[in-house]
Amino acid sequence: MHYDFPLWRPPSEGDNLIIQATLGCGFNGCTFCSMYKVKRYVERPLQAVFDDIEQAARVWPQASRVFLADGDAYGLPTETLAAICARLKECLPNLTRVSAYATPFNLLKKSVEEIQALKAARLSLVYVGIESGSDLILRKIAKGSAKVMEQGLARAAEAGLKVSATVINGLGGKTHWREHVDATADLINRVPVTYLSTLQLGLEEAVAPRFFERFGEPFQWQDDTGVLEELHHLVERLNPSSPVIFRSNHASNALPLAGTLPKDKGKVLAQIEQAMAGGRGLRPGWMRGL
Repeated sequence: MHYDFPLWRPPSEGDNLIIQATLGCGFNGCTFCSMYKVKRYVERPLQAVFDDIEQAARVWPQASRVFLADGDAYGLPTETLAAICARLKECLPNLTRVSAYATPFNLLKKSVEEIQALKAARLSLVYVGIESGSDLILRKIAKGSAKVMEQGLARAAEAGLKVSATVINGLGGKTHWREHVDATADLINRVPVTYLSTLQLGLEEAVAPRFFERFGEPFQWQDDTGVLEELHHLVERLNPSSPVIFRSNHASNALPLAGTLPKDKGKVLAQIEQAMAGGRGLRPGWMRGL
């Protein structure tokens, strides 16, 4: 089985089969991100991907879920992804779902019909790093624009593709946190996703200088109290038109939360308020990580 390390995947894919369809990230420009910095983006030869699938099937023939790595495998041509899905189905008779990281640009390069065809071939979930709904913040982290973010999410929604989205608490610092949270909530309210998870900003030493330089002004970190205030404000503002499964269980978060919004909004807000009042439920610093 061929793996080109380092290898990353969403936490929820930890028990699933991982097949590397690409290496690295086709964009690789987000200032907060330290993933894939040691890799050059490559679309792996289709036969090499097929060989990995066949080898994996011999070892784990009962595998039912597959994650296509690396950073934005959904950016591969539709016919390539369709061929990979077809081979997965041939080799894994129990296959129920294929997933991949995607960017809004990946989604917009495919028509609704292409996305629907891939969904029919089992590629039914993508992971999208929204990070923020604010144009200001997205510019500061070199992540594109809110317009493109919304258009990409809308394309996925029109095609019926499930989206697991992430946003980053603390990304606007003390200065811009309200702009960051308000715009993010407004985006999700306009274009609801299937799953929404929060991360808490952390920077590895190698990427910190570029992050601070691109931010364009002194960055003031949010402490746990500030992050909890952000989290409370975000949940309070979220009123999606369809149910959104909400989580803050990534290891970077100060406070693990789970619920479905808007149904569980009161319960989630109460948990945050408890933590704000006395620190109850906060994850110790030594248990947090990127």
